[in-house]
Order: sequence, then structure tokens, then C-alpha cells
Amino acid sequence: MAKLFKDDAALLSPWRMVDGDREVAVISRGALLRSILLNHWYHHRGQLTVYLRQTGSLVPAIYGASADENPFAEITSRT
Repeated sequence: MAKLFKDDAALLSPWRMVDGDREVAVISRGALLRSILLNHWYHHRGQLTVYLRQTGSLVPAIYGASADENPFAEITSRT
């Protein structure tokens, strides 16, 4: 897998959002990845799970453990 950043210093380097010549925002590249990109993916994952539940579908365990596919649910329901 290719590395996105060659070292930790690169993650701390500033990322700038500009509108023409005007600087709108400045944050570190690491903060950009965490706060904008990853949180955006988490948000849409949440939307997907809510949609699946509203349609009566089971939520697959593609993002980690799912209550709908819990292997221990059958064991505890038998007791």
C-alpha cells in the first residue's frame, strides 16, 4: 500500500482552502484527513445503516461487528 505521507512532519504541514486570492481556512493535513474526510465517511455509513433499518433489511458487518450478524445472539437467545 502506498504511503500518503512520507513522515509525521508532512501530516503537520498546513493545508489551505482558498477562494481566489483569499485564504478561507488553514488546518494541518492530518486534521483535514480526520475532521473532514473520515468524519464524512462515518456520516454516510450512518445514513446507510439507518436506511437499511428503515427498509427492514439487515445491516451487514462490512464496517465491523453488526447487531444483525452477531454470532453470540443465537447462543444467548437459546438460553
